[in-house]
Amino acid sequence: MSVIRRPGVLGQTTQRRLVGATSALSAAAIEALTVGTWFALVAVESRTIFTALAGLGVLLFGSLLRTGVLGSVTTNPYHRSQPMRFVAAIILTGSWLVWLLTAEWIGGAEGIVLAGIVLAVGLCVQFTLERRTYYRYRSTRLRRTFTDTLVPSILVALGATILLTATWIVDWAVVFALFPIGETTLTLEVGSIAAGFVGYGVFLFLAQQRRFHRLLTP
Repeated sequence: MSVIRRPGVLGQTTQRRLVGATSALSAAAIEALTVGTWFALVAVESRTIFTALAGLGVLLFGSLLRTGVLGSVTTNPYHRSQPMRFVAAIILTGSWLVWLLTAEWIGGAEGIVLAGIVLAVGLCVQFTLERRTYYRYRSTRLRRTFTDTLVPSILVALGATILLTATWIVDWAVVFALFPIGETTLTLEVGSIAAGFVGYGVFLFLAQQRRFHRLLTP
């Protein structure tokens, strides 16, 4: 009955959901492309000084873009130009760097698990900073900050753990025969690394979707 009495509520709710889903998809796509490119440069291929610097540049630039997506849906334009956006991007970049270094330093399954925990903690700090910087309804919902940032952080860390496991530990490939062309047959090979990237992307989208849904819900 409350919706019938206030006809604008339904339209606002639909609009918030549409904006949240679109923003989550954009943020997830940017971060997946950024982290995927950086990961391929420094972890999949042979690492050199050039690839390390190029990967760092890609990661930092992508982090700025990703934090900008969150700023674009805020109601206060001042928040979009705050220096805290750059601080949040640096923390995001540093979280991924520490994640990979931790996994490499410890090694094995133990290193992957511990690196995932470290990444979750770093992302929780970064998400909390973003929330306090861009939050539209900060006067009424700051009590939800911890839980609203912890769950997405864990989801992203799980996706990153899957990606690292598929790259370092799991080694398999599935070949699909598509259709014959003359005397040859066109095939598609899907390896464990590709599956790891897909798994990471799925968890990343779920995390961003939850973040934007909670941020845009008054």
